[in-house]
Amino acid sequence: MTVSAAASLTNAFKDLAPAFEAAHPGTRLQFNFAASDALLAQIAKGAPVDVFASADQETMDKAQQQKLLLEGTRRNFVSNALVVITPVDGGVTLASLSDLRQPAVRRIAIGRPEGVPVGRYAKAALEKARLWPAIEPKAVFAQNVRQALDYVARGETEAGFVYATDALVLKEKVRILFTVPTDLPIAYPIAVTTGGANAAGGRQFIDFVASPAGQAVLARHGFLKP
Repeated sequence: MTVSAAASLTNAFKDLAPAFEAAHPGTRLQFNFAASDALLAQIAKGAPVDVFASADQETMDKAQQQKLLLEGTRRNFVSNALVVITPVDGGVTLASLSDLRQPAVRRIAIGRPEGVPVGRYAKAALEKARLWPAIEPKAVFAQNVRQALDYVARGETEAGFVYATDALVLKEKVRILFTVPTDLPIAYPIAVTTGGANAAGGRQFIDFVASPAGQAVLARHGFLKP
């Protein structure tokens, strides 16, 4: 069974897999992790995917509009927070979005807003603070949230926008400077796709991630209740 999931879910879903497979003998999970928009494009082109988990509502809304979701299977299963991070070694000290204008901050890792949910959340927050024109020239655009995380972890940028859960993945290399308020809650939807061959298995997987056992694993990786 193939599950296409937002890059930020990589570690948590891999951690979930053994328990799900043990509870469903004969089922083997195959994961495809990338930016939500890229996954949607693959599904729309006919990629054999059974379950789609996105990092934002906008992408899942598009999937629904294109009739790529099995009716009645969509639900929110976790939420997250947007944070600004800096390298542990040689990083900067910032307290707010306006501090990103400081000369010490030359490069900022941001997911590409046209194709990466975390980039859209970051751009919206910066636009609301009327900071986007000042910050955009410093932006180093990433193809997904994990690439943005890597840029900061390697010290290639002084700061970056990622989810709180991503910062935990490399907590020995990056530290959280502050949490960024977002107008829209960062709620992750999941649904069975119409183009997959294992709708029954897809429903079982969604039930599992929403179950106490699944939620416990997700919470261990820093995800919040939906």
